[in-house]
Amino acid sequence: MTPSNDLARYGYRQELSRQLRFRDLLAYGLVYMVPIAPMAIFGSVYAGSGGMVALAYAIGVVALVFTAFSYAQMVKAFPMSGSVYNYAGRGISAPVGFLAGWVILLDYVLVPGLLYLVASVAMHSTVPAVPAVPVWLWLLGFVAVNTVVNSVGIRMTAVVTRVMLFGELIVLALFLVVAGWAVATGRGRFSWDAFYNADTFTWSLVAGAVSIAVLSFLGFDGISMLAEETRDGARQIGRAMAAVLVLAGVLFIAQTWLAAMLVPNPGVLLAEGDVNGTAFYDAAAVAGGSWLATVCAVATAIAWGLPNSMVAQVATSRLLYAMARDRQLPAFLAKVSVRRSVPINATLLTGVVSLALGLYMATRADGITLLLSLINFGAMVAFLVLHVSVVVHHLIRRRSGNWFAHLLMPGIGFVILAYVVVNANIAAQRLGLAWLGLGVLVLAGLYLTGRRPVLSGLAPTQAAGRDMERV
Repeated sequence: MTPSNDLARYGYRQELSRQLRFRDLLAYGLVYMVPIAPMAIFGSVYAGSGGMVALAYAIGVVALVFTAFSYAQMVKAFPMSGSVYNYAGRGISAPVGFLAGWVILLDYVLVPGLLYLVASVAMHSTVPAVPAVPVWLWLLGFVAVNTVVNSVGIRMTAVVTRVMLFGELIVLALFLVVAGWAVATGRGRFSWDAFYNADTFTWSLVAGAVSIAVLSFLGFDGISMLAEETRDGARQIGRAMAAVLVLAGVLFIAQTWLAAMLVPNPGVLLAEGDVNGTAFYDAAAVAGGSWLATVCAVATAIAWGLPNSMVAQVATSRLLYAMARDRQLPAFLAKVSVRRSVPINATLLTGVVSLALGLYMATRADGITLLLSLINFGAMVAFLVLHVSVVVHHLIRRRSGNWFAHLLMPGIGFVILAYVVVNANIAAQRLGLAWLGLGVLVLAGLYLTGRRPVLSGLAPTQAAGRDMERV
């Protein structure tokens, strides 16, 4: 069965353009995760983990390998855009799918705004200019460039992100070589403390740090949003997600381990935290001098502001598109450009919301911290729902006999992430639950207005061959 026929089984037309191959998915996922992502939040994870920053990332990889496995199971069952929204809605029930989509919106809608804000602040403080370019102008420029590229079409996005990815990998390789040589020649302190320190280790401490480090991993799941734009179907989605997660995890662990051995004042960083967000760049300066610190800082800013936020905007627009064509968001978001084969209104709205959010959060002293906490909480709760969806759909509803794939793997993933969520930032827990409560109210409003969540093709035989309009 062709990928297009897979969609027809569920009452949808093939509207998006299937142009992406495995290598495109791999590049997309790596760009979304940003191979140099830990550089921006290294100090926060280091302080939060008692110096065991590499351990926090290693646990993050292990936890999300189980999540990637669950994604692979569900994308094979339901090969369409929408990610957890579709998997929970079709695997459990439509109302649960709506709430899962609502929760993951906390991740997808806020992520581009966070990325634009972090990049704009970094560029404002790092790049010399006379007169200085204000944060808001950097932010506007990043949003404008990405919205234009994403509006042209998915092929243009894929080409641009591959070029940007190549640049990020060059910077990372440069840091690894210089930092490795610095440690080998005595400018650092060779130690395994970044993996385990008996003086500071507690499981709750490390779990709290993982809840911050998980931001670096967000993006592997965004590959599932491209299920309707891949040439080779759902199987490639699962392979790409697993490959991206493991590869990025190895890169994260390597760079944070080296940086941990080069931190100039580890005691001060543990006691006071990374107030200015420069801990990684301070370590880079120890390794190679101010030039390496500047290269890493500028590369991180550009990576977050252009390729990372570009693919985040793609994922967000596909989620809005998927929910809108099921009439669970305004119908205008389901409009697809006939010429470009992209959800144009959803793409433009994502750009506008990201700009407004970034400008507002730039006026708050806690803007970046608040967005970071909310995004991580929303993503992890959505992952928990994903694991439950695998068990309900495959083991209970379809009576699968594969206990390893449909109970053990999602069960372990659920337990690990649940522990991380419980030990996450209290403010993030409160705000995240408040957002979920708002979603419940919206769901009640849909029922009261006669628009209760109904997903097309829940019984595939009823939808076969049907050409349904969702706009």
